[in-house]
Amino acid sequence: MSEVQRRDPRKEWIARNRLHPRHLEVLAELGRGAASEWMGPHGVLRRNPHAVGFTGPNGVKRIDRSGAQQGVTGGGAAAAAAEQKPRVEISDPAFSVVVVPDMAGGRLSGHDRDLLGLARRLADVDSASRGVVVAVVFGPHKESSFEEAGIDRLLHLDSSDVTGYAPEARLGALGMIDMAWTPRHWLLPDSKLGGGELGRRLAARLDERPATGVWQVEADPNQATGWHCIARGAAESLDIQRELPRITLALAECAEPVSETRHAAAPLSLPEPLPTTLSRIEDLGQVPVDPSGVALSEAEFILSAGNGVKDWDGFHHAAEVLGATEGASRVAVDDGYMARDRQVGATGTWVTAKVYVAVGISGAIQHLQGIQTCEKVIAINMDPGCDMFKRADLAVVGDSGKILESLVTLVEQSREESRDAA
Repeated sequence: MSEVQRRDPRKEWIARNRLHPRHLEVLAELGRGAASEWMGPHGVLRRNPHAVGFTGPNGVKRIDRSGAQQGVTGGGAAAAAAEQKPRVEISDPAFSVVVVPDMAGGRLSGHDRDLLGLARRLADVDSASRGVVVAVVFGPHKESSFEEAGIDRLLHLDSSDVTGYAPEARLGALGMIDMAWTPRHWLLPDSKLGGGELGRRLAARLDERPATGVWQVEADPNQATGWHCIARGAAESLDIQRELPRITLALAECAEPVSETRHAAAPLSLPEPLPTTLSRIEDLGQVPVDPSGVALSEAEFILSAGNGVKDWDGFHHAAEVLGATEGASRVAVDDGYMARDRQVGATGTWVTAKVYVAVGISGAIQHLQGIQTCEKVIAINMDPGCDMFKRADLAVVGDSGKILESLVTLVEQSREESRDAA
C-alpha cells in the first residue's frame, strides 16, 4: 500500500472558490475550517486572504460585516450568542471617551460600530486605569444592541429641541457634556449624515484643532499612552500623520467593531437640564424626493433588475410603489432595458445603500464588488444556487414578477388600512 498522500483536485478547487455552494463543507472536510493559515501538501504555509482578521500587505486588517463573526443568525440565536459573551462593567473609570454616532434610521450603522470599536481601543489602553465609552444619542431610536457595541454609558437625549436637524441645540448639549465630564477624547463619524458638520462645530466651540478624515489610529511607541492618527488629505490623495487630537472625525473601517464582549450601556443623565435656547434653524421636516432622480451612489433604497426580469412594466411600478431608486445589472443595461447611469457594479456605480434588492440578478463578480458596502441585500431569483444568494441577507426563490406583484399588493393594502385607521 503506497503511503503517498493523495489529494482530491476537485475538493482543492472548491476550497479555493469562496462562491461555491460546498465551500464551507469542503473546508471542514479538509480540516481547515475558518483557519487563516494551514500547511500545504508540499510543506508550504498557505494563507487565506479572505479570513476575518487577515492582515494584508498594506497592514489593513479584514473586517467582517456579514454578522457571522458576531453570531448574528437572527432571532433567538443572536440573543443566545450575545448572552454567552463575557460582560464587562467599569464602576470607577479613570476617564471617558465620548462617541456621537449618526444613528441613521434610528440604528447604529456599520460606520457607528467602527467608531465605537475605536473608542473601545482608546478606553482600554491601560488595564490599570480603564476608561468608559459614553455614547450620546439624540432623538428616538430603534437600537437594542448597545451592549454588544461596546458602550459603557448611554446618554439618550430625546427632547424636542434636539430631535431632527438641530445642530445648535445639539452643540449646546455637547458643550454641557464637555463641562461636566471633560472627556479625554471626542469621536464623531466624518460623514454627510450630520456627524461631520457637528464635529466641526464642536471643534470650533471648544477651540480645538480636530483631525478629520481619520482612517487609522495607532499607539505611539515613543509614549506610554500616546496615540497618532493617519488621515486623508489633499482630496484623498495624501495621508497625513499627526498626534491624535482631542476631537477626531473618523471614516468608516477606522477600527474593528466590538464583537467579543458585552458592556453595561448604563443610562446616564446630564447634571442639569438642557437650556431652552432660541434656535436660528427650524426643521420643517423631510421634503419628498422623486426616487428616480436620486443618484445611485447616494440612494439608500435600491431596487435593481437583472436578466431574470421579464415584466419591466411591473418592475417600474414596484419601484414607484416602494419608493425605491431603480438600478440594473450590466446585462439589463446592454440589452437596452435601463439607462447606462443605472448600472450597478465595478463597471458601473458602486453603491452604499442601506437596503439593496436584487431582482433576477445572478451575481457576477463585478456586480458583487459594486454592492459590497450595502448594509442589507435581498435577492429574488429562480436559481437557488446563484452567487447573489451567497451575498444576500435574505434570499427569496421564485418568479420575480409574481413576487414583486404580491409585494406591491401588500404595501398598497397596508397603506389603505393606515388611511382608514386615520
